[in-house]
Amino acid sequence: MSQQGWRLAQGPALRIVDEVKKEVVGKDQAIVKILLAILARGHVLLDDIPGVGKTTLALAFSRALGLEYKRMQCNPDVTPSDIVGFSVYDRQRDRLEYKPGAVICNLFLADEINRASSRSQAALLEAMEEGAVTVDGQTHLIPKPFTVIATQNPAGSSGTQPLPDSQLDRFMIRFSLGYPSPQEELELLRRKHGSIAGLRAGQAADAAVILQMQREAEQVYLSDEVYNYIIRLAGATRNHPLIAQGGSPRASVAVVRLAQALAWVQGRDYVLPQDAAQLFLDAVGHRLILSPRAKAEGAGAASLLEDILRQTPQPRLR
Repeated sequence: MSQQGWRLAQGPALRIVDEVKKEVVGKDQAIVKILLAILARGHVLLDDIPGVGKTTLALAFSRALGLEYKRMQCNPDVTPSDIVGFSVYDRQRDRLEYKPGAVICNLFLADEINRASSRSQAALLEAMEEGAVTVDGQTHLIPKPFTVIATQNPAGSSGTQPLPDSQLDRFMIRFSLGYPSPQEELELLRRKHGSIAGLRAGQAADAAVILQMQREAEQVYLSDEVYNYIIRLAGATRNHPLIAQGGSPRASVAVVRLAQALAWVQGRDYVLPQDAAQLFLDAVGHRLILSPRAKAEGAGAASLLEDILRQTPQPRLR
């Protein structure tokens, strides 16, 4: 499903994207997808090889959004307390004092999440789901807005372990950045080592603006026809002969929220069927478990979802 032709009409969204593009070359669609996930109150998983700009992209967003940003390089030595925080005894006050972990921020980058231990992964994923952490029986809220951008190396890379399916389901959207085109790589090299000075993203929003954008995106209207279209798409993944486990209800919710965000940034107060179709692969693909037959036939999640999109007619809105 082509995503070409996305045109941002909303002023704040357009300013954010323009600022991020000052630091990130040739990843316009990726930038918009991350912004949509933020507006939909979701989290992002970037699945790609090292060195293609995942960290640069997250850093650029932190500057453009004006949010408190923290980064953690995940490895087997990272403990759950590093992520959620811990308590220390204050002798003067005779009580436990909470020391915040790295996740207590607005924008958290978990670099190479699939190198962390399963306990540390679970601690992060719980914080993502609840928007809070619990330490020694005390709950500590994470400030809003809150988004996690996690990166992982391809499965099978040295020292990696795949995220469990239940944890993958917590991410609203997953996609890869891919290699730049020759023209994009030339521009990148000129900025890094050539005569063209690299630009730095400026602040285009703040926490209050992002929260307002999220509220407005949530108000975008969906007709029953669009709701039923999304339900048919999700149902097709659950009944496909080559898919052992289809998209969860959480996947359907993700498609709805992302479609609302896409409609909003394009200046509409209603969702079109193509809004849902354009984000269906990125919102659902990582939640599927393929059957042994699919693997034997060399079928991937993306190709199966493309087939489902082609075979499920989009409704005509009245």
